[in-house]
Amino acid sequence: MDAASTDAPTPAAPYGTPDTPRVAVRGEARLEVDPEVARIGVTVGARGSDRRGALEDLTHRNSAVLELIRSYGDAVEKLETGSFSITPELTKRGKGERVRTYHGKVYITAELVDFTSLGELTTRLADLEMTRVDGPWWKLRPHSPAHGEARRQAVLEAVQRAREYAEALGARLSALVELADLGAENGGGYGAPRGAATMAFAGAAEYAGPAPALDLEPQRQTVYAQVNARFTMTPPEL
Repeated sequence: MDAASTDAPTPAAPYGTPDTPRVAVRGEARLEVDPEVARIGVTVGARGSDRRGALEDLTHRNSAVLELIRSYGDAVEKLETGSFSITPELTKRGKGERVRTYHGKVYITAELVDFTSLGELTTRLADLEMTRVDGPWWKLRPHSPAHGEARRQAVLEAVQRAREYAEALGARLSALVELADLGAENGGGYGAPRGAATMAFAGAAEYAGPAPALDLEPQRQTVYAQVNARFTMTPPEL
C-alpha cells in the first residue's frame, strides 16, 4: 500500500457508532405577529376624445394623488410609480384607423408604516376623480425581528426534542454535529386584504365634505421556521 493511501483521511461514520450514537431531530416554530407595513395600489385614469386633453387630465390627477400621499410624511415609507399607459380606442364601424377615444392610466404603489393614517388616506384617495384604490396588503419587512425569533425557537425546540430522546435512553447529548437551516417563511406574505379591498369612485365634486376614514384591522402575519439538527450523545443505558 502506498503512502498516499495510508495518509488518506477516514470518512466519518454516517450514522454514528455504538460509542458515539447520533440522534437526528427537526425543530419547528410558528409565530403570529402584527404586520409592519401595509401596501396599497392606486390606479389613476383619464379618458377623452383628444390625446392631448387625456394626457393633461392624467398628468393633473397623477400629481394630485402624489401630492396627497406625500402630505402624510413619515407615515409613507415608500412611494413608486409602477406603470403608465395611453391607449387609443378605435371606432368599431367604418374603415381606416379612426380613433374614438383615448384611455390613460398611471399605477402607483405606496407603503405605509402608520396604520392610523392608512384608513384616512385610503378613502381620501378613493374620493378623487377617476381613481381606484386596491388593498391594503399587509406584510413584514424582510429583516423583521420576528423571523429571527422564529428561527431561535425552532433551534430551541430541536435541542429540547433531542435531549428528550437521549434521556429516554438514559443518555445525554454530548455535541452538535449538524444544524441545517430550512429557512423561515412569512406564510402571510401580502395577506388577503381586510376591510374595503377595492374602491373606485368618479366625480368627487358630488361629495359634500371629506370622505370618512375607514377603520382597518391589520391582518396578523404567520412566521414559520424549520431546522434539522444532528447530535451525538453518550452511550445509552439499555
